[in-house]
Amino acid sequence: MTAIQAVYIRGYEERSSPKPHTVYRIEIQAHVRSWQMWRRYSEFDDLHTDLVKSTGSPPPCPLPPKHKFSILRPRPDTQIRDERRAGLEVYLRTIIGAREDKWRESFAFKDFLGVPTSRQGGGPPSHFTSSSWLDEHLELQTRIRDVRADINKRDAFSDRGDIGDSHKANVSAKSKLAGIVSRIGALEKELEELGMHGISEGELQRRSDMVARLRDDHEKLTRMVTVAQQSSRTVNTNSLITSNVVPNSDREALLGTNVFKPITRVFGGVQPRETEQTRPLDDQGLVGLQQAQIQQQDEQLSQLTTVLQRQKQLGQAIGSEIAYQIEMLDSLSNDVDRVGGKLTTTNRQLNRLG
Repeated sequence: MTAIQAVYIRGYEERSSPKPHTVYRIEIQAHVRSWQMWRRYSEFDDLHTDLVKSTGSPPPCPLPPKHKFSILRPRPDTQIRDERRAGLEVYLRTIIGAREDKWRESFAFKDFLGVPTSRQGGGPPSHFTSSSWLDEHLELQTRIRDVRADINKRDAFSDRGDIGDSHKANVSAKSKLAGIVSRIGALEKELEELGMHGISEGELQRRSDMVARLRDDHEKLTRMVTVAQQSSRTVNTNSLITSNVVPNSDREALLGTNVFKPITRVFGGVQPRETEQTRPLDDQGLVGLQQAQIQQQDEQLSQLTTVLQRQKQLGQAIGSEIAYQIEMLDSLSNDVDRVGGKLTTTNRQLNRLG
């Protein structure tokens, strides 16, 4: 559990979607990290109701009334919101500093502030808060690093000729990779939910890129594990071929010197060239080499696809911003025309008076 040291509500914003409303920026400070949450007053009201139901008694500090200042309209809205912001901050800080911990230890309060909660087992949680989403991402990064460590061990054992330990390390890497896909999918799915609960568009885009990098790392590691199995079979086959190579002198003595005629014409007009890499391989080895090269090309294509997707998202964001700026300019132009019309009318009236 993350122990909260302090809570502040330092500001608020006016938002127009889905309808005009005010959201308050809550800053939470813990021992080793800090974060912020955006909450509406209605969410504070729901929190208060949940705390009363779960604990059987209301918190020590009452929640500021929603319509406390509705009758006193002479005061500006900014002053009303500032007073409500201060009251909400006192409400939260009173719960954190209360002698009884039943309110601050309740699940409703932790979820409201985005405090990560512990879970049993290794699977993903059914619901993420903003901070628990980051904790899950960090755990998946650690798991991917463990898979890379197993692959490095496998390669080291293979270089020493220890086939048994190399196989065990490869199996360990495959087992750790098995559960990562579903957890990455859970992170990606919960991003949409978090986007509806106050996360800014820039933060949402940053986390989308984080999920894309996790998927890319998972695909690369899966290919590395698969290629390793094919390579091991190819190496075994090549070792058998090498051990049974017949000397050229014996071959010529048995078959003669003119048995193998040089290739003079090949379909397509291009004569195939043997290389140092393909010369010692048999049919299976050539197929394995071709598959490895295709997979390498697929990895490069996957990286290019990620870059292009990012460029596309940036282009869409720029397009949206330009459209918004054009709309603002149109509105400004209309206002200028309206004011110009009023000035013209006023000048005419002044001319009549003169």
